[in-house]
Amino acid sequence: MTNSALKIIEVDTYQGLSLAAAKIFIEAVRKKPNLVLGLATGSSPLGMYQEMIADHKQNNTSYEHVRTFNLDEYVGLAADHSQSYAYFMYENLFKHLDILLENTYIPNGLSESPDQEGALYEEKIIATGGIDLQILGIGANGHIAFNEPGSPFTSRTRLMELTEDTREANARFFNSIDEVPTHALTSGMATIFDAREIVMIVSGKSKAEAMKQLLTGEISEDFPASILHNHPNATVIVDRDALNAE
Repeated sequence: MTNSALKIIEVDTYQGLSLAAAKIFIEAVRKKPNLVLGLATGSSPLGMYQEMIADHKQNNTSYEHVRTFNLDEYVGLAADHSQSYAYFMYENLFKHLDILLENTYIPNGLSESPDQEGALYEEKIIATGGIDLQILGIGANGHIAFNEPGSPFTSRTRLMELTEDTREANARFFNSIDEVPTHALTSGMATIFDAREIVMIVSGKSKAEAMKQLLTGEISEDFPASILHNHPNATVIVDRDALNAE
């Protein structure tokens, strides 16, 4: 990847990763109080969100004028469902900040027309002037958001059928795999790529093979995260465990 502009920041631990990512977000918000943030759910950004909350309480960093867009949402779950991503964001970040809930955007998983919901979501992003700073995780197969391998780099927010591997990976949050939704609305590859700055966080041994592929593999739709090599301002923050593939 000699032509890649991808910046790699190596840290020792998940805590160090969370601190490094939070610092980028906090400094960006202080610099531009009406920043548009792209946010993600899952275990990877939890530590970063906790650091942002701690900073808000200690240093009064304000999110009053910040707007946020989440990457995805399960289809069929109401916003107040305990496993919806809207619920996750409220419980783990929004309710602890001074952010206005009307400035937080998450796809509507109960929309009767997912295609129309995807188009409306794209229009909302454009209306805000676009996403300034996007946080990403990475799946074991290289997926970002719910863009599974094979997702076109030109794709926009749309309905995606979840792979069995993804559903099995998420089944731990439900009583059984039968309760895991089969579809999700997800930001597309082009939607994500349009962010002015992207930060990907990669933690743990379970992500080591994906990290190795990201660093050494080809840029291909078969490994969605590889699109970051083409981005002019993308950073990967990775801990020791995720760098040490067997």
